[in-house]
Amino acid sequence: MKLKNWVIGMLLVVLCVPLLSSGAARAASMVITLELDGMTLASDVPPYITSKNVTMVPLGVISKGLGAQVGWNQSSKTVTIVKDDNELKLTGGKKTAVVNGSSVALDNSVVIRQGRIMVPIRFVAENLGLQVIWNKAAKQISLYTGAEPPQASDPVNPQAPSVPAVPIPVVPKPTVPSIPGAVSKEMKGVWISSIFNLDWPSASSIGKIDQQKKEFNSLLDKLKAIGFNAVFVQVRPSGDSLYPSTLVPWSKVLTGTQGKDPGYDPLHFMIDAAHERGMQFHAWFNPFRAATDASTASLAANHVAKVHPEWIVKADGKLYINPGIPEARQSIIDTVLEVVRGYSIDGVHLDDYFYPSPSFDDDSTFNTYNTNNIASKADWRRDNINDFVRELGVQIHRLKPEVSYGISPFGVWRNIKMDSTGSDTTAGVSAYDDIYADVRTWIKQGWIDYVAPQIYWSLSYDTARYDKLVEWWVNEVRNTGVKLYIGQAAYKVGAANQSAEWQSGEQIINQLKFNDKYAEVQGSIMFRANDIVVRNPSDLSSLLTFYFKS
Repeated sequence: MKLKNWVIGMLLVVLCVPLLSSGAARAASMVITLELDGMTLASDVPPYITSKNVTMVPLGVISKGLGAQVGWNQSSKTVTIVKDDNELKLTGGKKTAVVNGSSVALDNSVVIRQGRIMVPIRFVAENLGLQVIWNKAAKQISLYTGAEPPQASDPVNPQAPSVPAVPIPVVPKPTVPSIPGAVSKEMKGVWISSIFNLDWPSASSIGKIDQQKKEFNSLLDKLKAIGFNAVFVQVRPSGDSLYPSTLVPWSKVLTGTQGKDPGYDPLHFMIDAAHERGMQFHAWFNPFRAATDASTASLAANHVAKVHPEWIVKADGKLYINPGIPEARQSIIDTVLEVVRGYSIDGVHLDDYFYPSPSFDDDSTFNTYNTNNIASKADWRRDNINDFVRELGVQIHRLKPEVSYGISPFGVWRNIKMDSTGSDTTAGVSAYDDIYADVRTWIKQGWIDYVAPQIYWSLSYDTARYDKLVEWWVNEVRNTGVKLYIGQAAYKVGAANQSAEWQSGEQIINQLKFNDKYAEVQGSIMFRANDIVVRNPSDLSSLLTFYFKS
């Protein structure tokens, strides 16, 4: 996940991929796109999908697109791919590959097609540390490097032209005196991602206790100096943990191997470090994500996918714990309660990993566990998530009433076209219809202490405008007792694949100004830490420092 900067200048090209098992007409209609951080990867030979649904791409995509060093040994028919500290070797005809010296199962190895060496893109990308998402409906493979991708795609208005009639002007970088003092808000939070070693611990600190502690202390010092008063740390990134658990294995982000004891208790250390600085510590859980890829080869023996394979569903190239199984839902609750009991955390925080998409394969679960005879599978799915959200909150507050419990859902609950009470947006995805998160019910019933919608769009993005969405959520929480924090996209500031309005830190500052108009907005949480204190585009950290402390 350390790959950066080298995606600038990639050509926007649509790649045509014929399905081997289909006829000529179907093959001609099977058009997919292959993108890296929003930029299309070009290829002189079209990729194709094997009979095992493995997408094969030319080796040139790996070297030119992903910035890796590649080599080809003609005599042994072996490809060697090197990027950063990762080395992959794939040999034609072999069902295993060698990844950093270890043998790993392989669905499809190297082949020669139209004079080009073809390799499996998902296997290669994931073993180089990228996140891979397959959008079946859009026939698109998306690779992500510098940020964990959102649970659902950014909303797109299919009726809008791809190029606006009037270009959006670049907003000049503001001078410090132009920024007014901010109204004091209770929450100034930031997400710290552990998945793929994004924010902490770094890839270079894997297996090094002293370096991990030093890096976390430094990160908190920088965030504290800017004015942040709370951190939301990902402690259960992939069905594993950053703390000693009797229920789930140690996370591989600590040692490089899932299940391996790092030699200390990172969660205890992080909580103490935050509290010593007067900062809140919220334990962030990915609820139903079991693994970031579909392979179980590298999972620890006590990982849920191996202990309870009957609970697992493969979707979008990941493994998910099936929310429709009551015992599976309770297992996640038990995992959260283990942390609530054992640690002096200030809050339990969930992101939007519920149902990943409408294509989730749970027909048999629906037939088996639909005890309330709910007619619609969509309503049944929402009922499962409602049950989970309600029960988790009850059990957290029974143990420790002072612990804050909140959820950060996708920023659009429903579009006004689908529901007259929805937001004035035309998003291609909504929390209610696509992730089966009925956030309105959670708020109205008071099952959560706060809601932090991920409003990751600009003040000028008509499809899902920031200001319109903030106003919609303000109205949802008004007079309910549920606090509203706004999730903001610091990761988009200065990013090469973002539009003009994101090329200045003023976008975030103007969003904070807008938040200040409403008493119901009691703060914000920014995604994510290293985008602010390490990448620091447009000197965003200084702008935030002035704003928070004025």
